[in-house]
Amino acid sequence: MSKKVTIRDIARLAGVSVTTVSQILNGKGERFSKKTQDKIFKLRDEYGYVPDFNARSLILRRSSSMIGVLVPNISSPFFGTFVEGVQQVAQHERMIPLIFSANRNAELEQNYLSQMLERSIDGLIIASATMTTDTIDKIIGARDVPYILFDQNYAQEGTRVLTDDYHGGELAAQHLADLGHRKIALLEPRELSENFTQRLTGFKDRLAKNNIKLDMAHDVVRTPLSRQGGYDAAEAVIQTGATAAFAGNDDMAIGLMRGLSERGIKVPDQVSVIGYDNIYLDEYVSPQLTTISQPITDLGIGAAKMLLNKIHSDQTQEQIQRFPVELIQRQSTARLHEA
Repeated sequence: MSKKVTIRDIARLAGVSVTTVSQILNGKGERFSKKTQDKIFKLRDEYGYVPDFNARSLILRRSSSMIGVLVPNISSPFFGTFVEGVQQVAQHERMIPLIFSANRNAELEQNYLSQMLERSIDGLIIASATMTTDTIDKIIGARDVPYILFDQNYAQEGTRVLTDDYHGGELAAQHLADLGHRKIALLEPRELSENFTQRLTGFKDRLAKNNIKLDMAHDVVRTPLSRQGGYDAAEAVIQTGATAAFAGNDDMAIGLMRGLSERGIKVPDQVSVIGYDNIYLDEYVSPQLTTISQPITDLGIGAAKMLLNKIHSDQTQEQIQRFPVELIQRQSTARLHEA
């Protein structure tokens, strides 16, 4: 048979009813002879029969044991590591995670969310820069599907996991100030989500406390949130005359370091660079990247555990789980040596 073998095919080949096949394959075939059971198992193996998961769930009247995970960009090392944390919990709990990456496209995000709901999932983990809780609730409608917000949804209501982005920005600014830098450039994403707004505000506020002026028209370089965006911003950073630069995330920082290097600017001898996130690539670039670390895997684990708690309980009260941030100093930042 070239097409997918169904339970009806197995029943026809064995000369028994569909009910008989179903009961034997589901471990409830004690009342049938060993000969009949052996025939069914042999046909299953011979034709590679795999039960239809959705149909089986309907027959058994139980949940599909699936959770949906919607992220802006699965190719991002940050979100890839976050999903790994979710998968750890899902695997332990024998749940299937459906991962959707919407490439920061609002229409695609809403389409994927609708598709996940059509698959009778048990819960959702949503990292979206575009969808508000009102939008999410409207799409979910009357379905009683619990969800957890993550990362982009900092200021929204609802159960969520987050880190103290404002404090992370403060740590980055204080680190550069402690190294003696007074002329500092800031790489800012062109489209600011709330979590980026928090970390950049913390950065600017701490610079001000150190009496370091940031010229918003000259020292802030707006660029796409990517390694390419950081790379393309290199010339603009050089033009600021800065001795140090803070990038909104590590991808931008890594791109910036390459762009500076290709223009003959040595990091950190001429320009110190600090990023944000602590993705795995930070230790594999040269020089290794100084950054503000978020416990990315733990964020994924925390989000998945919170979601499972919501699935298995009737609790409707909103919960927030906060995770710490810390400075990880490596080789891309150094003390400023005055000429």
